[in-house]
Amino acid sequence: MRKTLASLSALVVLVFLCDAPQAHAVSKEMIQLQTQVQQLQDMLQHLQTTQDQQLAVLQRVVQGISDNVARMDSTMTTLQNQVQAQNEAGGGKIDQVSTQMQGVNDSVDELRHRIDGLKSQLDAIQSQLQNLNAQPAQQQTGQPGQPGQPTDQTQQPAAPPQPQAPPVKQLYQGALSDYEGARYDLATSEFGDVLKYYPQDDLAGNAQFYLGEIAYRQGKYAAAISAYQSVLQQFPGSSKAPASELRKGEAELAINQHDAGVRDLRALIARYPQTPEAAQARSRLNGMGVRVAARPGSR
Repeated sequence: MRKTLASLSALVVLVFLCDAPQAHAVSKEMIQLQTQVQQLQDMLQHLQTTQDQQLAVLQRVVQGISDNVARMDSTMTTLQNQVQAQNEAGGGKIDQVSTQMQGVNDSVDELRHRIDGLKSQLDAIQSQLQNLNAQPAQQQTGQPGQPGQPTDQTQQPAAPPQPQAPPVKQLYQGALSDYEGARYDLATSEFGDVLKYYPQDDLAGNAQFYLGEIAYRQGKYAAAISAYQSVLQQFPGSSKAPASELRKGEAELAINQHDAGVRDLRALIARYPQTPEAAQARSRLNGMGVRVAARPGSR
């Protein structure tokens, strides 16, 4: 009996001695893993702090540029009023000046939307950093598949996310940049996406206008007329409505639709009498020897 007890004791000691190194090794590996995870979390926290500081600086810079653009816009409005006043006082031809001012307006418009695009990108980067910082916290609370947590074997795989259109300002800014760079095919596609995905946004009317501008620059006057007409019908409150009326009349004159062109130029003057486009329309009609206003009873 004593021999049997001695044998069992020896066996227990032997098993314990065999299992002890293995348990010690597992414990050591867990400690190392926890240390590495903590180091990664510290690095991520430091990265986020640094990125937040840099983003704050960038946001202040972008805001400063935005304020400068607003002042440029105000200056352009003052210049437009002065040009209009000179035209009404019989100051001579202003076609070239008005055309140059329209070009400056387009450039300011592009710059403004570039800034809006930068703001959107900064917001997206900040959101991504916040999501990255939240992931380790979620993993610590226990996700399926983590040690010590039950795993639902019946859970179905998540459906792949559907592709989404870029933010409207980013999409529009890219289209405007391609338009200014004469990449008309690409710009046409991007402006079309603005209309497709954001038909109710204020920028949709601008996108429709620039589709007309692309067609006009390519000599496709019939397509340009149709695009400008869409702005006037679908986006009558758009800031590009006066320019659309002007360009529609010019496109009609370009293909010898004299009566239609004159009618649209007169309509522009009647609807938007205080705009630079109306001043251009008056100058164009005067240059053609046509009355600015139709005689009563005439069409």
